[in-house]
This record gives sequence, C-alpha cells and structure tokens, in this order.
Amino acid sequence: MQRNEKSKIIEELKEKVSKASGMYLADFTGITVQQVNELRKELYKAGIEYRVVKNTLLKKALESLSGYEKMYDKLVGPTAIAFGYDDPIIAAKMLKKFSEKNNVLKVKACVIENQVYDGSELSNIANMPSRPEMISSIIGSIQAPISGLVGAINAVMRDLVNVLDAIEKKKAA
Repeated sequence: MQRNEKSKIIEELKEKVSKASGMYLADFTGITVQQVNELRKELYKAGIEYRVVKNTLLKKALESLSGYEKMYDKLVGPTAIAFGYDDPIIAAKMLKKFSEKNNVLKVKACVIENQVYDGSELSNIANMPSRPEMISSIIGSIQAPISGLVGAINAVMRDLVNVLDAIEKKKAA
C-alpha cells in the first residue's frame, strides 16, 4: 500500500471516529465468510458500518484525536470496527446477539460518546436501553401525568354537569 493510500485511509478513519456515537473494536478470528457477510448485512440494515482495518492505520488516526489512548493496547491481532452513528447501543445489541449465536466474534473495546470501555463491558452496554427505547420511556412518563390530569378534569366536569342537572331539576319542580 502506498503512502498516499495510507494517508487517505487514516483521514477516513479519523472522520468516522469523530462522527461515531458508538464504536466497537472486534477480533474476527474464526468467522467464516458467510458469517461476516451475514453480520455486515444486519449491521448495514441498522445504519452501522462494519470495516476491517489495519491496526497501525487506526492507531495513527486515533493518535490525532484525543481521548482514545486506552484503545492502543487493544490494537493487536485482526481488528474490525463497527461504527454506530445514530445510536451507540444498537450496535452493541447486534454484536452481542451475533457473538452469542455464532460463538466467534470477540469485542476488544467499546466506545460510547468518546468514553472507552473494555470489550468485556459489551453485555452491560447491550442491556442499556437504545435511544428509541429511552425516548419512548420518557414520552410515556410525560404522558402518564397528563392522562391522569385529563381523567381528573373529566371527573370534575362530570360531577359539575350532574350538580347542574340536579339544580335545574329542583328549579323545575
């Protein structure tokens, strides 16, 4: 690989790392071509990019960004990266599911919003709610008091209507 090609790859990696809300480094030793194609297809559907990289090029990209020093020692052996741009948790859920199903892929490191975690934390991260799940939960929490308030107002209104009906019946009698 020529120097200008390496520089181009380093710049692409820097851009991807900067844009990613979640990033997962994995050792793909033992994965068959069919399995990796299945994984890529599933990740692609979710908007997650999966790419095999050379450790030296990734290290050079990370060195130009701050906060990724903890990842340097993880850059040994075959390395693939899953970049999650919209939701960092969805990639963790998918990688965990794939790893459990196929018993191959080993996650070396997880990066969530620029915080580096050891790959052993994948299960904990995957068990966190995804962004859509959190939004749904928040909306549900907001709606619960509102629906309770609406119910209380309706009850008061029904009572008021009943009282007014009773007053009108007494007047008419």
